[in-house]
Amino acid sequence: MAKYRMDGTVVDTERASRKYVCKDDHDGRNPICRHTGSQWEHQTLYVSRKGRYYIEYYSQWQGSRSHVEWVSPEEAARWLTLNGSEIPAELGAVAEEMYQGPNGWYVAVEDAAGFHHQPFDRLAG
Repeated sequence: MAKYRMDGTVVDTERASRKYVCKDDHDGRNPICRHTGSQWEHQTLYVSRKGRYYIEYYSQWQGSRSHVEWVSPEEAARWLTLNGSEIPAELGAVAEEMYQGPNGWYVAVEDAAGFHHQPFDRLAG
């Protein structure tokens, strides 16, 4: 567990209200993180006590430094979907609008121009 400073805010992973650890798949020899495609680099999604989502990026490589980054509800829903985790109620509507197409992830968007699908590639998996 660690503390990080991000955009003037201190987050403490130990005090997060929820934690989702990256699930691993096995390549025949090693467990591989679904989100990084690596046996050495990992991610954990947290929900702060104020309801904001952030991802902790960490590595087993010597000399690497862990860091965190705020993510949008859409990014959190995509992360959880890729992880095979249950989608929390507050992200249900967001997750329903997302899908994986042949060229990546998309989210359904409705704006003044009408209804269309927008590429969503921030957390390419």
